[in-house]
Amino acid sequence: MIPFNRPPYTGSEDQYVLAAMRSEKISGDGKYSALCQKWFEETLGCKKFLLTPSCTQALEMAALLVDIQPGDEVIMPSYTFVSTANAFVLRGARIVFVDVRADTMNLDETLIEAAITEKTKAIVPVHYAGVACEMDTIMDIARRHDLFVIEDAAQAMMSTYKGRPLGTIGHLAAFSFHETKNYTSAGEGGGLIINDERFSSRAEIIREKGTNRNQYFRGMVDKYSWVDVGSSYLPSDIQAAYLWGQLDNCNLINETRLKIWNAYKAGLQGLMEAGKLRLPTIPVDCEHNGHMFYIKVCDLDTRAALLAHLKSEGVGAVFHYVPLHSALAGEKFSRFAGVDRFTTAESESLIRLPVWYGLSDQQIQTVIAAVKSFYGTL
Repeated sequence: MIPFNRPPYTGSEDQYVLAAMRSEKISGDGKYSALCQKWFEETLGCKKFLLTPSCTQALEMAALLVDIQPGDEVIMPSYTFVSTANAFVLRGARIVFVDVRADTMNLDETLIEAAITEKTKAIVPVHYAGVACEMDTIMDIARRHDLFVIEDAAQAMMSTYKGRPLGTIGHLAAFSFHETKNYTSAGEGGGLIINDERFSSRAEIIREKGTNRNQYFRGMVDKYSWVDVGSSYLPSDIQAAYLWGQLDNCNLINETRLKIWNAYKAGLQGLMEAGKLRLPTIPVDCEHNGHMFYIKVCDLDTRAALLAHLKSEGVGAVFHYVPLHSALAGEKFSRFAGVDRFTTAESESLIRLPVWYGLSDQQIQTVIAAVKSFYGTL
């Protein structure tokens, strides 16, 4: 069986994890946390980068930082993971879903402005499959309407838009280091990217349970105390040590995933040209990170049949999100602005193929052959 996913592991992680375990500080903000955060700040060129236990918690911090209040509205796509919405629902916001583009499955930037009301506080573009949303348009809308932009860049580390790293364009952004992502910090993990300086100081306080503990350790105050709302948003230094081993090999991991992605694209191109299925589209201004390779089939029944066929051929393939607006909680906490032209229909056609660091050339060809055999073109 070729599994759909295997957590990335390069062999460099062991030495750093063992060193962290044997150190005098394995809780948050130890040696490896500092190394990782510095790496991201220098690589991305952002104002501040803070590791978090998960991307979910990075998004929750973002909701606190932009001061989401009950009754505020937050615009985002319905085709996303539940954490994108939950982070703002927890603060009392009402989610306003906007349809996606059929080509990228990203928020349709041409529909955002019509969804804005006097209650709108923020826009949350999700860079699906590591492919950038149309950020120039989104940022222009946000400026004109005085809105915050929080990039859900969970899948987008090492991707760019017009040469700029994803996560560095909005006011705030979140990365995921879950085991299904290109890079992991031992199974779970995330990071908050701060591009607007006014959020830097408060982010440290919120992350440290609402205390000014970091200021105390820097000698800025003579004692630390409770000064704001907050929670425990620090990962252990063991998690950071594992991630540091991956950052050692970040370019190798990225190149390997892109090689897999390009092999699938080349191998399945004939089926697309024959009208059997559709392949991902990468807009001209976008450089992606090979996070995901998906195909789109003609309908839900074909998807079920192809998934069953792939399973019988030993290939672990899966579909992805069920649109949030159709879920029970979605009916309670959200509304869909405009028409659901593509969100549901496109989501029901999508199948994700295995993409993970270590997938062999032979396994890639086995996956391609299994898809082709379904359509009788092997």
